[in-house]
Amino acid sequence: MKVIATEKAPGAIGPYSQGFIAGGFVYTSGQIPVNPADGTVPEGIAAQTEQSCKNVGAILEAAGSGYDKVIKTTCFLADIADFAAFNEVYAKYFISKPARSCVAVRDLPKGVLCEIEAVAEA
Repeated sequence: MKVIATEKAPGAIGPYSQGFIAGGFVYTSGQIPVNPADGTVPEGIAAQTEQSCKNVGAILEAAGSGYDKVIKTTCFLADIADFAAFNEVYAKYFISKPARSCVAVRDLPKGVLCEIEAVAEA
């Protein structure tokens, strides 16, 4: 196993890693829409989805992988009414259409609107 760490994605806000490479796969931790440069969170579901996707991409890149190698994502929304807007942005990044679960949850860390985690080929 190899720990993935990059300054191009937000640091962990708890006792976990940004990701791991294990068994030929990359496993990212869930990425919320925190800008790693300044710690800000953008307003609105579209901007937050964009930042979450970029954060996942930064971890994939640090692992030598990429969006095109993602085979599964799990997505969490604070409001399922944001599903269509979330999908519109998500589709720009995950063009290979990986398998996915997308669920609404009661709350997310820092009060954000979405979180994305991924599994990809290393």
